[in-house]
This record gives sequence, C-alpha cells and structure tokens, in this order.
Amino acid sequence: MASTPAAELTVGQLAARSGVAVSALHFYEEKGLISSRRTSGNQRRYPRETLRRVAVIRVAQRVGIPLRMVRDAFATLPDGRTPDREDWARLSAAWCDELDTRIDQLTRLRNNLADCIGCGCLSLDRCLLRNRDDRLGEQGSGPRRLLTRAVREEADRTRSTRRGAQPANPLRTGDGPPPPENGGVATVMGDR
Repeated sequence: MASTPAAELTVGQLAARSGVAVSALHFYEEKGLISSRRTSGNQRRYPRETLRRVAVIRVAQRVGIPLRMVRDAFATLPDGRTPDREDWARLSAAWCDELDTRIDQLTRLRNNLADCIGCGCLSLDRCLLRNRDDRLGEQGSGPRRLLTRAVREEADRTRSTRRGAQPANPLRTGDGPPPPENGGVATVMGDR
C-alpha cells in the first residue's frame, strides 16, 4: 500500500528533496521567496508546493537572474501561489530580456576586453576608445562603457535613495549626461 505524501515538509525534508542546503532555504525565506509556518515547537513546516518554488529559484539562479527579480516575479502571482506551467512561461519570457541584456554585455566585454572600458585610468595612451579627461566619470563610477542600462538605472536609484530623493526621470539623476539614446547599449567608438 503506497503512502500519501505529507502535505507539509520539514526544513530537512525540503532540503533533501530539493537538493538545497538548509541554510539556503532559510535565506530564501528571509528574502521572501518561500514561506513556512511554525509548529507549537517553533519548527518550520513548508507546504509541499514549496518544492516547485525552490526549483524555479534554482533555475533562475543558474541562468543569472537575481533573487530580487525572482521575488518580484513571485509577487505577481495571485495569493502567493506556486507558479504553474503558464506562470513559468510568462516568468521565463520576461527573464529572457534580462538574459539578452547580459549576453550583450558579456559579448561587448569579450570583444573589447583589450580596449578601453571607460574606467578613467587615463594611462592607456594608445587606447582607441580613450576616455579623454575622464568625461565618463561624470556619468558615475565603474567601467561606464560596459554597464547596461539596467545596471546604470539600478546604480542611479541606489545613489538617489542614499541622498533621500527620487529622481524625476528614472533615466536621469542629474549626476551627468543622460544615458545613450541607443537603448542603453554602450557604443564602441562613442565619447571620443
């Protein structure tokens, strides 16, 4: 006689079934990706559907989707339900744009690795893309030519939050010139 699977799993059972460490499950719960109830003995009990949520989290992590985006995607599900087949199709389609952006960024990095990345070092006298007088520094820190629009916007939001103000235009913070008009893709020969 086959036994019916339990409706709830302990943290150890969830870890064993999902292949995820207990500490990672606690971290996911702390970040709002999964949830549990507590027993009278203060032990965590997870709904069986949490296995699917953890699987989605793992797949997203494996392809480089930040946990913040996974949490935001889960928040779009009615009543915090576990993603079904249609939800997965919708979520993964939305993440494809993020992956395409990352692939573009990595391709540019690979293709221009030996060239100037706009770091502001000013020491590469033979750099084809020389950042004359560190003009790219006005746009913010880091290798400005390699940053995607999403990365720049996140940095701008973080900078604005630290100052306690929200920029009127999310693409413009007043810290420098506006982002490129070409959809955020850094140009190889621009800013000479």
